[in-house]
Amino acid sequence: MAKRPVIGLCASVERARWSVWDDEAVMLPRSYVYAVQRAGGLALLLPPDEVEDPSEWLSLLDGLILAGGADYGDVPDRDAFEVALGLAALDADLPLLGVCRGMQLMNIARGGTLIEHLPDVLGHEDHRAVPGAFGDHDVRLREGSLAARAAGELVHATKSHHHQGVDRIGDGLEVTGWSVVDDLPEALEDPTRRFALGVQWHPEADPASREIAALVEAAR
Repeated sequence: MAKRPVIGLCASVERARWSVWDDEAVMLPRSYVYAVQRAGGLALLLPPDEVEDPSEWLSLLDGLILAGGADYGDVPDRDAFEVALGLAALDADLPLLGVCRGMQLMNIARGGTLIEHLPDVLGHEDHRAVPGAFGDHDVRLREGSLAARAAGELVHATKSHHHQGVDRIGDGLEVTGWSVVDDLPEALEDPTRRFALGVQWHPEADPASREIAALVEAAR
């Protein structure tokens, strides 16, 4: 049997309740794990870690997903770990997919900045219309880009839930996807790497999306 590629999934630490317990837990929506497993990968949760050298983690992995979650700045320990891990993955040319918050962290790792609250700039709430629920909107992808190859189309229906977005683009990254609603950047990539893609949407929430399968294939 062929060895499954190991895909690291960055997880958060949250207060949770199960059975008779109420305690802090390492957490990530199971949809990420299912998406990796459906694509033939082995999912490995990565909790925030104060390790000085993130290459210790990378040595265990064939690919990495920087998952969605809390706003950048709200969880400093997770932020620091994932920015360092993402930058190390880019430097090592390890297949990397940033999802929502993860795309924003890729941008920050390369020196980019964020728009803290999109409605203040865009004048609408379309990117997070209902807190706690994904909204649907289309994204235009640049022909020939990694984003378009991973999605398998140039106009891609997405599941979206965010109120922050990228502002100044980080060094070496290119915008290759835009919201059809307002042209907000929705996909970033580093064309000098084998697979380094950030998407502002949530492919794990849509079984029809192919981006996570594309990452697993690149990791294979």
